[in-house]
Amino acid sequence: MSSIQTLEQLLGKMWRDYVETNPPAQQIHDLIQAEGNEVLNDHIAFRTFNHPKINIDQLAKVFKACGYEEKSDYYFTEKKLYAKHFEHSDETLPRIFISELQLEEFDEELNTIINSLVEQIAEVDYERFDFSSMGRPWELSYQTYQQLKEKSEYAAWTAAFGFRPNHFTVNVNALKTLPDLESLNAFLKEKGFKLNDSGGEIKGSKEVYLEQSSTLAYNTEVVFSDGKHVIPACYYEFAKRYPTESGKLYSGFVAKSADKIFESTDRGQ
Repeated sequence: MSSIQTLEQLLGKMWRDYVETNPPAQQIHDLIQAEGNEVLNDHIAFRTFNHPKINIDQLAKVFKACGYEEKSDYYFTEKKLYAKHFEHSDETLPRIFISELQLEEFDEELNTIINSLVEQIAEVDYERFDFSSMGRPWELSYQTYQQLKEKSEYAAWTAAFGFRPNHFTVNVNALKTLPDLESLNAFLKEKGFKLNDSGGEIKGSKEVYLEQSSTLAYNTEVVFSDGKHVIPACYYEFAKRYPTESGKLYSGFVAKSADKIFESTDRGQ
């Protein structure tokens, strides 16, 4: 059993691991805060495969045990992904967004590689409270990483980094001095950060009740079984939500926008 035993501890561990892998996130967090803002987290995103041992249900297990409820699901046909998002009754807690690669949509070679990775996970690890942020539980060569990347950038990223937040997300609605994505994006670029411009810097619109932008992934050194290599890791996202006809802020996600946000790891800073 992990020493991490509560949701608060788990979220804290996730943030510490995330900013260690992605130092610019802490810099951005602190810069926004220094402008007189409280930085709240809109959602945390995870990546996995739809293998029965490590699928969405496995990663969601601990969150559901801590009071999270499944809300909506999403399909990304082009990237061969399926996703669900979860929410807690305590609205101060971040949404949880978990996506999985649809292995049946890929050839035998990719499936053989993923199965060989899953076989390396120790049975005891499946019961860890922090399974969703335990890191990479398998050996991986850089050659295999490159093989996967030719078929799916998402598959390669997940194989290289294992189970950990792919990104955290700033709740732009809570910012006082940078109240919209136009001003926030301009602020970040002025500070030297590069943004994901796939589909435009701002994905979504007021009409779909959600706007999103993100940095490009930070390039970090990863230890593979055949050497160390620098590859794109995690990124920081920013979300602005708008009220629906009911007057409440939209709480879900827009698949068309998320599809482009996924591409933040296609190339690094």
